[in-house]
Amino acid sequence: MEFQEALMRLIIHKPLRKGVIVETQKESEKQKWKVLSFRRLSKQEIPIEFLCPISGSLMNDPVIVSSGHSFERACVQVSYTLAFTPTLIDGSTPDFSSVIPNLALKSAILNWCNKNSVEPPKALDFFSAEKLVLAKMDAQQEEKGLIQRIKQSPSMMFNQAATKLTLPPAHFSSSSEESVDTNVWNPPLQLTTPHSCYSSASSSSDKETLDLNPNPEEEELITKLKSPQVYEIEEAIISLRKITRTKEETRVELCTPRLLSVLRSLINSKYTNIQVNSVACLVNLSLEKANKVKMVRSGIVPMLIDVLKEGFPEAKEHACGAMFSLALEDHNKTAIGVLGALPPLLQLVRSESEWTRHDSALALYHLSLVQSNKTRLVKLGAVPILLGLIKSGQMRSRVLLILGNLASCLDGRAAMLDSGGVDRLLGMLRESGLEAQSTRESCVSVLYALSLGGLRFKGLAKAAGAVEVFSQLEKSGREQTREKARRMLEMMKAKEEEEEEEEVNWEELLVSG
Repeated sequence: MEFQEALMRLIIHKPLRKGVIVETQKESEKQKWKVLSFRRLSKQEIPIEFLCPISGSLMNDPVIVSSGHSFERACVQVSYTLAFTPTLIDGSTPDFSSVIPNLALKSAILNWCNKNSVEPPKALDFFSAEKLVLAKMDAQQEEKGLIQRIKQSPSMMFNQAATKLTLPPAHFSSSSEESVDTNVWNPPLQLTTPHSCYSSASSSSDKETLDLNPNPEEEELITKLKSPQVYEIEEAIISLRKITRTKEETRVELCTPRLLSVLRSLINSKYTNIQVNSVACLVNLSLEKANKVKMVRSGIVPMLIDVLKEGFPEAKEHACGAMFSLALEDHNKTAIGVLGALPPLLQLVRSESEWTRHDSALALYHLSLVQSNKTRLVKLGAVPILLGLIKSGQMRSRVLLILGNLASCLDGRAAMLDSGGVDRLLGMLRESGLEAQSTRESCVSVLYALSLGGLRFKGLAKAAGAVEVFSQLEKSGREQTREKARRMLEMMKAKEEEEEEEEVNWEELLVSG
């Protein structure tokens, strides 16, 4: 500024010398008045379309937002971060959901500056833009409050309204010990409680006290995750995934409603890296027991279901893992089933990805521990699908766990008996190369649950040669497995004896009659 003032005095009071400011003597006078006019240039002489509606200055990096308005990029980033929507001069409100560089406007501004010998605008940094946006928020909030007071007091004179409009913000006090310092910016207050920080002491609460001291790490992550730049979001989400994977102590601290809200908007992103890493972050957060109910109540499950249905393959893997982790909590089981997670999980049991199949099967197992989800799975046709997986030899151990839960309810037993479950399970027990003892035990447990079906099970089991299979199981394996085989064998033999006795009695009756 000192250099500019000195140059102006030089131009006004001293004659120009050749080669100092102008290139030729013929253009010296013209150039002198041209420089002089640029120095005295006011905002009224600058085309209004070159000025940012928020900063009021020439734009260095203009961008077009979704609504068609042009702003300085830094002002858009800060406004989006603070969830602030300014009201423009014409009364319209912009939409900051997406931005596109306005190269034509930038070129026009630079050409205009060169033509008028105006210094090109400098780049606006984030913190300077933040101060401008916060000031705009204060002014807009005060204006809204003034309009509201005018509506409530129709008799207010115009000069009284002007007086209130010029009052310093210090009259918005919260308590005797918590006066507002008008010379100090307080961004955290604006970030956490926008448009409500002017409340009186009667509206203060513990929640506001917590908001005044946010986690710096969380604030930084949220700011980057809300950035309109895709690469910044990718960097932030990858960083969050790494933090939640390696730092177990931060999982509970970072699992806040604000962060979950941001992740909820990212897991359906059209960008592969953003969707995959955001869902992976949810898996990491769900590992802590204290976070499981909180995450379900935040509304994250419907978004995960969308990923299960239409997400990228790797994102589906992580979404199945997240569902499995959240289903471990008993309070979540019914809610997850009601929200509609069972159909896509049942479909992904047959996925080409091994991890997707295993995690979806484990999620179904834990969800099927609840009676309401058992009924839903049976109605969805889960039994034929699961029995088909047993026949193909895929994930037998996990599938048998689900079938065991379904066999414990009346509808599940009926569906398994209708679908040939008894014959399929007995055929599996006859295999000499059954992969694990635990798989054999699970198969016996499912059959034992089906045996509660009464006469129909006994008839199907007898036709499938169950007596021979149960006799072999009674002689080998664990005590619990042998006991179940013995009980099923006794039940079938008892039935055969009863039938023989009944046949003899009927013969006698017929002969005597």
